[in-house]
Amino acid sequence: MTVRWAGVVPELLIGLDRSGAEPLGQQIQRQLRDAIRGGRLSAGERLPSSRSLAEQLGVSRGLVVECYEQLVAEGYLITVTGSGTRVAPGAAVRRTQPAEVVRPPQPQPVEVDFEYGIPDLASFPMQDWMWALTQAGRLGPSAAMGDEPDTGSEHLRGVLVGYHRRVRAGAAEAAHTVVVNGFRQGLNLVLGALARGGHHSVALEDPGPREHDELAVRAGLTPVAVPVDEEGVNVEALARCGARAVLVTPAHQCPTGVVLSGRRRRDLIAWAEEVDGLILEDDYDAEFRYDRQPVGSLQGLAPDRVVVLGSVSKTLAPGLRIGWLLAPPQLVEALTREKHLASRGVPALDQIALALMIESGRFDRHLRRMREIYHARRRVLVAELAERAPHVRLEGLDAGCHALLRLPARLEEAAVVDRAAADGVRVYALGRYRVPPAVEPTAFSPALVIGFGNVNESRIRRGVRVLGEALED
Repeated sequence: MTVRWAGVVPELLIGLDRSGAEPLGQQIQRQLRDAIRGGRLSAGERLPSSRSLAEQLGVSRGLVVECYEQLVAEGYLITVTGSGTRVAPGAAVRRTQPAEVVRPPQPQPVEVDFEYGIPDLASFPMQDWMWALTQAGRLGPSAAMGDEPDTGSEHLRGVLVGYHRRVRAGAAEAAHTVVVNGFRQGLNLVLGALARGGHHSVALEDPGPREHDELAVRAGLTPVAVPVDEEGVNVEALARCGARAVLVTPAHQCPTGVVLSGRRRRDLIAWAEEVDGLILEDDYDAEFRYDRQPVGSLQGLAPDRVVVLGSVSKTLAPGLRIGWLLAPPQLVEALTREKHLASRGVPALDQIALALMIESGRFDRHLRRMREIYHARRRVLVAELAERAPHVRLEGLDAGCHALLRLPARLEEAAVVDRAAADGVRVYALGRYRVPPAVEPTAFSPALVIGFGNVNESRIRRGVRVLGEALED
């Protein structure tokens, strides 16, 4: 790819030997030819102006002009009025490639992708975010542009805690909050702190979010699968597994969509107290609910036993890479040390911008708009499946942007996935979310996980039509 430099272009590395016998002009020409032939300069790439290159090299402008003119005459460069001097098309020689490049087979074209966990990227509130960034640049202190405190922006931590208390009935303190580069980094920090704090294993919901078992192993922990049923994670099985830490998605279990029942919530907290354990609460899409009252955070019930992992990946966009940990007091020092060694933190202006966006009401306005959009897509999904596949059950739709499609026992998940993919529709088997080694079927098998956050209504209709045919084959 040719970089389209605009304005003042970067310097071009050319070294001159003033003690040698080769004239300076010939040295400049030779090095420019070598840069073009070797691929350092691509076809169409803009060179520095003759004045800029002359100042950089400490030579006369006339000498640089002569060099450029000579290379134009040789076909290496072209001059375009108003666009400067550029490498001529065809002059750059591609780097040598292997004689035979083995290319992987082309994937099946995808028209509709019901991937879980992706919000509507086209609805990102760009205007509000740019306002917040502008305000952050105008109001933020210059000191914010240095290395941040290991826990993150004090302003953002205070806003996050206030919001969590108000909206999720939490009981966190700003001093016990750590801003991180998204959920994934936050989870890595918590797992690392657990491993270095004496834990040997961590319990994971099965089925549950993908790749968390790999993250646990990388942190030095043994992942232990704990089954999930219609009430959420099975606390009796958790108590038998021997782990003293568990990662749960209580408000809208991933991927089944069930809500952790009141009885299980009480049992889970009692388990943590009994084993001196820790509950990792993945609070990933509780903001989007439709047919039920909001469910409070577990952290509000047991702030000394629960660490909340939150982010804006589902509410705004994953590309922002901003998350947070609301931690028990005894874990804060270990988490900040893990973060200090792992990274230098989240971009300062982005932290200030998010705080301002939440405080100004723009964040909640965006959430209300997205609830309406997702609710409309949910209605279309339900109606289309009722028409085209009335023999299947759709569950887990009370909140969030995905649902669980329960299949008849005679169907195999993989076969349905393959048949839909052959017609350009990508759906995902529940087995994809199992914690290995998964042997016994879950309480929900067979089933498909259907995400609709980033799929508009017309594509939902197209996808369900194909899926209905795949279910009949």
